[in-house]
Amino acid sequence: MKAIVQYEYGNSDVMRLKDVDAPTPRPDEVLIEVRAAGVDAGVWHLMTGLPYMIRLGTGLRRPRNPVKGMDVAGRVAAVGAKVTEFKPGDEVFGTCGGAFAEYTTARYNKITKKPPNLTFDQAAAIPGSATAALGAVRDKGEVKAGQRVLVIGAGGGVGSYAVQLAKLAGADVTGLCSTSKLDFVRGIGADEVIDYTKDDFTRDEFDVIIDIAGNRPLKHTRKALSARGTLVVVGGDDGGKITGGTGWMVKAPLLSLFTKHTVRGLISLANLKDLEVLRDLAEAGKITPAIDRTYPLSEVPQAVAYAQAGHAKGKVVITLS
Repeated sequence: MKAIVQYEYGNSDVMRLKDVDAPTPRPDEVLIEVRAAGVDAGVWHLMTGLPYMIRLGTGLRRPRNPVKGMDVAGRVAAVGAKVTEFKPGDEVFGTCGGAFAEYTTARYNKITKKPPNLTFDQAAAIPGSATAALGAVRDKGEVKAGQRVLVIGAGGGVGSYAVQLAKLAGADVTGLCSTSKLDFVRGIGADEVIDYTKDDFTRDEFDVIIDIAGNRPLKHTRKALSARGTLVVVGGDDGGKITGGTGWMVKAPLLSLFTKHTVRGLISLANLKDLEVLRDLAEAGKITPAIDRTYPLSEVPQAVAYAQAGHAKGKVVITLS
């Protein structure tokens, strides 16, 4: 089969299209014929091996698994001996360890049935980004009806879902984004939009701020919080090349001890329970995946570079015919 592989850490030029053996599912896995794969920040981190902390799980000197890609949508081609939840032909989506390929394997509890009203491209745009947004809005932000919510980075993959989920919770939502994404953010439901290149969002006051960019000084962002407001930082690069955004998991609870505000960090991991929640919301038409561009498998390096540059309005997806 054809797959995008990398045998060393680096930028997108380390990725190559190669012919490799198709994987064989273990007893608790299914073999998926890939129809689409999502591109998100996690792909870039695994490609570069940054922050260095992630190499403890992926390989210190070089990637243990040369095939990249985590978010997948496709058809079940075969099932492992212990799998009873799926059968060949089922249309599924979820997470795996090698989505940038014609075939991949996934654990049975990392995937679920694809909503029939979604295309494979749309389904592949959900798992990682929408799970992070759900964790930020529902779990860490505890967004409630009537609250004022600011989403920083509203025009990206996670941000586009955070806007929709906060609106679904009944909040008044403001999206902060670049000039080129203003109309897009309005289109996904934001009540107001702020152009960060021209306006200072700290002139206003919000009950919850979801900061997906994670690259602003905490002191500056907190100026826009209400007296007992909550700041949720999703990822971010505050720890540099060593710990990256994981530093917030330690810093956030400590900072909350010395301020009237609640500060929380979020490192999101896709899981079946949240995936099923998102599946039901998508099937009911309550959230809609926003896709900026699609690329063929051979152009994964260009897709990753485009997504990492921050140009995408919503998600970037790899499509396999």
